[in-house]
Amino acid sequence: MPTKYTLLAVAVLVACSKFAHAAEGVQETPLKIAPLQNGVGRLAPDVAGTGIDGKAFQLSKWPGDRKLTIIAATSTSCPLCKKYLPTLADLEKTLAAKGVGLVLLNPIATDKLEDMATAVKATGVRAPYLHDKDGSIARSLGFTSSTEVVLLDSKRTVIYRGAVDDQYGLGYSADAPKRNFLRDAIANHLDGKLPAIQATSAPGCVLDLASAKVVETPVTYHNRISRIVQSHCLDCHRKGGGAPFELGTRDDLLAHKGMIKKVVAKATMPPWGAVLAKGEHSPFVNDRSLPEVDKAVLLAWFEANAPVGEPVEAPLPRSYPKDWAIGKPDLVLQIPKAIAIKATGTMAYQRVVVDTNFDEDKWIQAIEVRPTAKAGVVHHILAFPIGPGKDVPRGAEAGGHVAAYVPGNTAQIYPTGYAKKLSKGGRLLLQIHYTPNGTATEDRTEIGFVFSKDVPHTEVKVFGLANPRLNIAPGESNYEKVAELKLPFDATLLGFAPHMHVRGKACKYEATFPDGKTRVLLDVPHYDFNWQVQYELAEPLVLPRGTTLKYTAWYDNSTANPANPDPKATVKWGPQTSDEMMLGYVGYFLGKPKAK
Repeated sequence: MPTKYTLLAVAVLVACSKFAHAAEGVQETPLKIAPLQNGVGRLAPDVAGTGIDGKAFQLSKWPGDRKLTIIAATSTSCPLCKKYLPTLADLEKTLAAKGVGLVLLNPIATDKLEDMATAVKATGVRAPYLHDKDGSIARSLGFTSSTEVVLLDSKRTVIYRGAVDDQYGLGYSADAPKRNFLRDAIANHLDGKLPAIQATSAPGCVLDLASAKVVETPVTYHNRISRIVQSHCLDCHRKGGGAPFELGTRDDLLAHKGMIKKVVAKATMPPWGAVLAKGEHSPFVNDRSLPEVDKAVLLAWFEANAPVGEPVEAPLPRSYPKDWAIGKPDLVLQIPKAIAIKATGTMAYQRVVVDTNFDEDKWIQAIEVRPTAKAGVVHHILAFPIGPGKDVPRGAEAGGHVAAYVPGNTAQIYPTGYAKKLSKGGRLLLQIHYTPNGTATEDRTEIGFVFSKDVPHTEVKVFGLANPRLNIAPGESNYEKVAELKLPFDATLLGFAPHMHVRGKACKYEATFPDGKTRVLLDVPHYDFNWQVQYELAEPLVLPRGTTLKYTAWYDNSTANPANPDPKATVKWGPQTSDEMMLGYVGYFLGKPKAK
């Protein structure tokens, strides 16, 4: 069984290598990528070697009290590295007082020591500069590009991986960067927050380090397992989270060992339904699935009697919002009266209307749905905008939601210049699904808003690819329904949120472009009603006018579906879980992205 760090390095290397040519064409700029699939959250090795000045270096014994360490790949033979060395020198100079250190790592075997010394002298860099001739250190860090950096916290946990900024790339240069990925990640961490962008590709000279040997390190709770759990589980499995039990300690893991092994082996936890074609990298920035190597390491750790390791190798504790995840809201609305939740059995969907009483159009910069009931009884909440009046319009849910709640994902926050619109006098229809957990309680859900101070340049929208003509026969095990839309305009996609009920079996989004080529955008072969997952694209996807979007859904109305409330029923479209829906929500905006 794999229990060594060698496998971890290989996993990061393989995952990251897919981004070496992330952009098509001559120009290549940094692109956001899925952080948990690319080594963010892992313990970096204790980098050691001899600097070009002849002095021995070891990261854990480096003098000083550093809050953060940048380890930057560099080279004297890569044109982009030459351009970025002055930028790194400036980072070192301006951030040293804030407890940020810099280490330079040159993995190009044929680069000359005299050229390295000349470059250091010319830029004034004072950082340790290691010549990693055999590439073993770079491989252990998962480097795949000569311009890549990793940012480590004081416990050597990777909190950012990718490009320094976007000033230079393949085929272009700019007078100044438009996006300062590394500086922003540093600022976020020093403010006690997770970096807003945790991983990007890093255009540069591609590194091929597959044959480089790295030191094997036994896996322990403190050096590896605690970080897997922190990255993939603690959003829900913590005090105050949405899960039924905590996983914050080794004892917690051992107490739930049997169930953890089962759900990890079956890939039902962490909840993530998307699958990828062989060799395809994840396009979703919020991909929380366990990489295969992490699954193997976790299961092998259990089988090896769960070694503890050294507490000094434990990660920094993760902090979570004590109040609103979006910060202090500009406005908080609440459902009109508390809803009683029974102790046992099931509950039908609650459909509750909340008046906004807005006397003008409002632009939502951030929105958060927050139940007041204790964790574990709210399955999901969707908030749909509807117009003024007393009645709920037919098909309100098909129009697309403005906010959503599922355990572990309660808030939507948009970048500056992007916002959703709520019209003057509009109302919100809340579709709330409660799951009784053995104790009677009540809930009076709140919705918090942060409004944009200015009219945004881009309005974020949601629409639902829907086909309400459902007629699922009794016993039908693979009923298929399709919804299509040919775009009458250019549109940019931001993400997807498939929605069916308990007979939902699988779903798929596809795009057929004007040239006839078809691309799978999202494939969920095992849909799980218990997890209303939103799949957020790391980089917006531009669809030109004339592209056909297709959403296909499959349903199981047979006795083989244990969640089926009545296999003898003919099932049609309806609002309750005993009915069905066929909705493929798509987040988008009109036109193409504004220049970054």
